Amino acid sequence: MVDVVLVLTTFPDDIEVPALQELAHELVSAGHAACVSVMGPMASTYRWEGMVDVARERQVVIKTTADRVPAVEAALTAAHPYDVPELLVVPVTGGGAAYLAWVRG
Repeated sequence: MVDVVLVLTTFPDDIEVPALQELAHELVSAGHAACVSVMGPMASTYRWEGMVDVARERQVVIKTTADRVPAVEAALTAAHPYDVPELLVVPVTGGGAAYLAWVRG
């Protein structure tokens, strides 16, 4: 059975939402993801180059399977403006059987 995962990334809030929706559309149309959710603006506090900074960002949550992660990573790396983009792959350990089957399909 193929493992379902969530891929988490953030993009700066100054990127136009239609550009993020286009990336989401590309990931889903290419079969790399079952669903991509672009969240509303948020504030992220982080350490970068020795300084603590705050940035307005948008969280992007990608529902996919482990075998599709390399394609998702390649697409995100190509589209991302950050030097070191967030790319976290979180295994899904449970959920609705029908939903998980849909993601796998």
